Amino acid sequence: MTDAPGRMGYQVRLEWGLVGALAMPTDVAVVVDVLSFSTCVCIAVERGMRVYPYAWNDPAAHSFAREHEAFLAARRVHSTSDGRSTPSLSPSSLLKCPPVPRIVLPSPNGSSIVSSLQSADIMVVIGCLRNAKAVAERLAGELDRGRTVAVVAAGERWGSDGSLRPALEDHLGAGAVLAALNSLGYDPAMSPEASAAVAMFEGAEPYLLDWLRRCASGKELADRGFESDVEVAAALDVSRAVPVLEGDWFEASASLC
Repeated sequence: MTDAPGRMGYQVRLEWGLVGALAMPTDVAVVVDVLSFSTCVCIAVERGMRVYPYAWNDPAAHSFAREHEAFLAARRVHSTSDGRSTPSLSPSSLLKCPPVPRIVLPSPNGSSIVSSLQSADIMVVIGCLRNAKAVAERLAGELDRGRTVAVVAAGERWGSDGSLRPALEDHLGAGAVLAALNSLGYDPAMSPEASAAVAMFEGAEPYLLDWLRRCASGKELADRGFESDVEVAAALDVSRAVPVLEGDWFEASASLC
């Protein structure tokens, strides 16, 4: 099962994408998909919604939503209708829309990783820039019990072959969670990859919104008219919500510190 034995022995690791999430055993996996699955889950659970992850927005997703009596999130391009905000994979729409009790959030990156981890006997947590400190405080309790943590930067996919495209926003989101852990005294437990993500985030923090606006994913969203989603995703530590997977859905779990 293990493809990277050199990373064994570290209590806190940084991994990338679906393959990285599955490559090594861990007790806790923190999935980071800043633009926009993780940010959307954080906002939704903070507003009292139960979030069901689903890999693709296809006909099967409609059946899944009906089965769970849940609202199927609209595609981002359909996030507004007649001037009213509709729940979608758009963080700004989820901040403005009337909350629904249960929502299905399809996402080919973050949600696919979560779906792949559901059958594993591990805790799955959602992290982003908005809740980085709260997630770190929740993880501290797990680390103190001797559990291992893998922070998984979801990344994007190349259209040509579907392979992983590392994404700056997810590297920074993972770095934010790890930097908060570092400030709590857990630096000795980190792999070099995790420590490097901390250094990257700390260097980028003064320019966070600017970098997210100018990175590949941010520019793509701005070109499509969704720059407000980037601004919402770039807000650091504005949420205390810690989404934890409970069966098929995410609900908010309070931090332990």
